[in-house]
Amino acid sequence: MIKGISFLRPAGTPEAYERLARFFAALGFAEGKGWQEPSSRGAAFLAPLGNLEFVDGQFPPTADVLVEVTALDSVHQAAAAWLRSQGGEPALQRLSAIAETSWKSQLFTVEPEPGFKFSFWAWTDPVKGKPVAVEGDLSAEGMKFAIVVARWNAVITDRLLDAALDALLRSGAARDAIQIVRVPGAWEVPAAARTIANQHQVDAIITLGCLLRGETAHYEAIYNEVSRGIGQSQQETGIPHSFGVLTCETLEQALQRAGIKAGNKGFEAAVAAIEMVSLTRKLQQGGQA
Repeated sequence: MIKGISFLRPAGTPEAYERLARFFAALGFAEGKGWQEPSSRGAAFLAPLGNLEFVDGQFPPTADVLVEVTALDSVHQAAAAWLRSQGGEPALQRLSAIAETSWKSQLFTVEPEPGFKFSFWAWTDPVKGKPVAVEGDLSAEGMKFAIVVARWNAVITDRLLDAALDALLRSGAARDAIQIVRVPGAWEVPAAARTIANQHQVDAIITLGCLLRGETAHYEAIYNEVSRGIGQSQQETGIPHSFGVLTCETLEQALQRAGIKAGNKGFEAAVAAIEMVSLTRKLQQGGQA
């Protein structure tokens, strides 16, 4: 399962490392985990979406790393202010003006440290003719979550739990803001979720479990009750519940949905929970994007 793409560049000197880290922080990037080892250290910065793209045809000269933004003018001003604070007016020579591209967008390139160029761009028509939609962001900073996970079929549910935790922590959730509740099986998931939701101490609940058809003659009845109970808890408490209960014919199918071939439902459920918390907050504030 592919989880992300990272571009690693040696900074060259400790001073260059510090300047680059300050530059991206000044532009509003979310800080990742990074690392600190005896022989090296790394500063990581996160974005909601990453793409690996190949181009055939006309393309404007850009840096190797392109960063899509929603307010290009503001980012350009922030980059200019940072360069001016580092080297005065001469440093601004490493910042290009905003220019039109051939692909209905605007772009500028900045070199915060000699040898490190980055291009920032934004669509001139950001909605591309589509209605403007209110969507949730994928930042879990400041959010509280509960994960209700079934112990039955632990070879599957443990994989779902690991992936859900990975998604939350990667998205900025604090470890002490994540509560893990284990229940015997999928049947018990809705009751535990409802108890937690009634306390209104978390922003969202992630439900994880696994039902295999071959293990019980009541497969459909159990699944229907589990899904109904989780949905009812969400509707009646107003706390978003994400659904990560697998319903599979065989153990092999469940393993594939738990990270072997077809993604990981635990990761997807956690991402959905983050987005729904963000969306709920926006809607409560009047639907402001």
